This record gives sequence, structure tokens and C-alpha cells, in this order.
Amino acid sequence: MQDVCETYPPLNAPKPVADDVWMIDGPIIRFGPRWFKMPFPTRATIVRLPGGRLFIHSPTPLLAELKAAIVELGVPRWIIGPNRLHYWWIPQWNAAYPDARIFLAPGIKQQADNRLTFEGEPLERSSGYPWDEWIATLLVAGSYMTEVVFFHLPSRTLLLTDLIENFEAGRVRSPLMRFLIWLGGVRDPDGSTPTDLRSTFLQDRDAMKAAVDRMIEWDPERIILAHGRWYDRDGRAELERAFRWLG
Repeated sequence: MQDVCETYPPLNAPKPVADDVWMIDGPIIRFGPRWFKMPFPTRATIVRLPGGRLFIHSPTPLLAELKAAIVELGVPRWIIGPNRLHYWWIPQWNAAYPDARIFLAPGIKQQADNRLTFEGEPLERSSGYPWDEWIATLLVAGSYMTEVVFFHLPSRTLLLTDLIENFEAGRVRSPLMRFLIWLGGVRDPDGSTPTDLRSTFLQDRDAMKAAVDRMIEWDPERIILAHGRWYDRDGRAELERAFRWLG
């Protein structure tokens, strides 16, 4: 099927976002039931910590040109699967950087089945990681999916995956798809948590509200999203808008 959703070129290249922060726009993937899979543009983030150590968040495909560009940035030390749906290309990165430590959110091993042949280390707490001094970690737990959120303190950059999706209608060619992203609550400029995922976080509404309050307290300057247009400014205001569905 022809792509009905545009990517964010150039692809497979680190793009500067802030000091020591880059994002990588990747290809379209399709996800959903067999009878109807939605197209999603993909995005990874690289954060460089002192000593040239690289934190790789939600990796996209590791093509040769990307690997060559990474040499100029530093050495991957931590490769992160931030929720159960963001793991597909981790095996490529694990093979290329065998000394890097792999950290996986709850549910990834069950979701990935045989695609991950290694255990990885669990993302199951809010501290005690080698990046704590520079990157804060927050678990947002849900009945189906737990997303692990990261906040780069020096640049005030928040990293999200599926807690907010923000598809630009102008990049979606299909009228049906444009209707569906509106129906799902993920159409720019009012991107939010997809309606089909909200229920996973509402079994403990108070805990979800506390997690959102924590993100707002961080007062992020920018928010990098895995899918759709990211927020290069007014991060706090975007959080307050996107999570108003919590009431």
C-alpha cells in the first residue's frame, strides 16, 4: 500500500535540538490490527552525557549513514526501549554496540516475543540509573502499557513516545486517515494521548495525574515526540493542554 503519511526528512541523520541533544527522524511504520494498520512516522533521540556517552531513546533503524554520523557524537552507552511498543530496532543497535547496556520498559519482552534474544535491564524505578545526574526518569504506569518518560535536565528537554502523539493533517494524504487522527485525539495542533490508550492509565487516575504534574513541574522548554510534530517551545503549556482529558 502506498504511504499515506509523510516523513520528516532528512531521515536517518542526527538533527541538533539543543546542546548535547539530537533527534533522528526515521521511516514510516504501520501498527494496528491486521485488517487496518495505521502509518506512523518514527523518531529517536540521542542525548550526550559527559565523556561522550550517548543515551539512545527509542531507536530508529541503524543504517550505515547514521552509524557514521554517530561516531562524530560519541559512543552509545545506553539504549532505551521506553514502552512496550518501541523496541523493533533495538536488536540492530545491540549487535552494533555490544558494550552498550539495554534498558527495557515493562511489557517489552512479552510484546517482542522472539525478536529480542537478550534480557536487557528493567526500567522499573525512578532512580538508580547511571544517567541520574543529567536525566530524570519517570514511570507512567498503565494497565496495558507503562511508558517511561525522561527529562534532560541541562537542556530542559522532555522525551515522550506515545503519551502524546501529534500528527499533522497536511502530511496525511488520505481523508480517512485525517478523520481517524482527529477521532483518535492525535491531530496537530491538539495532539494528545490516543483515545484508545487513555483507558490504560485511568485505572489509577490519581497516579496518572501525579505523573503529569511531575512533568509540568519540570517546566520543559521542549518536548520531543516519537510520532508527529514535536514541540520546540512552550513545553509546559503543551503538557497542560495535551493532558486536559484527565480533568
